[in-house]
Amino acid sequence: MFYSNSLQLGLVFMLFFLFSCEKPEETNERTGPDLSTEQDYWEETSLSTYDTRALSTPSEGRSVPTGATLTSHFQSWLSANGYGSYNFSRTDIVGDSYGGKTNNNTPVTKQPVIFIHGNSDKAVGTQFGQSGWTESLNYFLGQGYTEAELYAITWGDADASSAANNYHSKENVMRIRKFVEAVLAYTGASKVDIIGHSMGVTLGRKAVKGGAGYDPNDGGSYSVGSSLTSSVDAFVGIAGANQGLVSCYYASGVPTCDDVNGFYPGYMWGWYGPYGVSDYLVDLNSSSAYEGAYRYSIWSSADQIVGYGCIVYGKNTCKLPGQTGQKSYGSAPYGHFNLKDLTEAVQYNMVVNHIVI
Repeated sequence: MFYSNSLQLGLVFMLFFLFSCEKPEETNERTGPDLSTEQDYWEETSLSTYDTRALSTPSEGRSVPTGATLTSHFQSWLSANGYGSYNFSRTDIVGDSYGGKTNNNTPVTKQPVIFIHGNSDKAVGTQFGQSGWTESLNYFLGQGYTEAELYAITWGDADASSAANNYHSKENVMRIRKFVEAVLAYTGASKVDIIGHSMGVTLGRKAVKGGAGYDPNDGGSYSVGSSLTSSVDAFVGIAGANQGLVSCYYASGVPTCDDVNGFYPGYMWGWYGPYGVSDYLVDLNSSSAYEGAYRYSIWSSADQIVGYGCIVYGKNTCKLPGQTGQKSYGSAPYGHFNLKDLTEAVQYNMVVNHIVI
């Protein structure tokens, strides 16, 4: 399997912080998850190619003709309607975003689908681990969707070496929230479908839930806005960490794992707990079934990034609380990334037919 130097560095950097932090002194009362169980960090087999040709055919006026990005029509609409400052289309990232009409007469007949990538990934890519939604977009296009009905943005810096620094920040939450709002207004659709992967699941859940947010690194308290539940038909969460990550127990000082806006799973006090769970996750899980009319998860007990069979303090962290249905796997090749890249038909049937195949 081939990785670029940057991706290798990023994965090593992330795993170093998540799995190799020094274990603090334990007490009889305060105990964490059992990390003595040996984990199988197997390497997934990547696809031989990620073909973006169908996604990057230059549309008239594209600002980045050699890569997938938003159409010039959508970019102009965003600027004219108060969304220009969010830079949903970025020329510094190849494959930074996708979607939009060609002109005012472009029809939107299918319910738009919004894709939210995971930590350090991007909207569209050709490299394993940073393939974005290439395979899913190709599949949906093959089923009759058009570019005007499929949308994705890159919410982060698409830099694998900075994975441990990404968290559920105000900037990330609001960037996704505003993109969802923009797609709804731009297409005129009454509802959209949302498909998220990894951190994109938990970011997407907050974007839909709305309400109060808090980011001590960016001004403190803020408002996400009112709930978008009534505007979402199906929400699909792939390889999410909704209850936190076991691997974050001894790495709470890392932004991705912190106990405010990270994936910290909390600790047990004797038989009670967990206590101290990430404030962000507590908020997400304080209610359920708000992500949309239909709520699905796609997960694998062989997910080597989430690890521990997806179990955190006896709960399956990969499932959506109050989910409508799920598709689960238990072996290769369905690891953390292939859960996204190899399940296009499953995703399609969940959002279009509301069934699990």
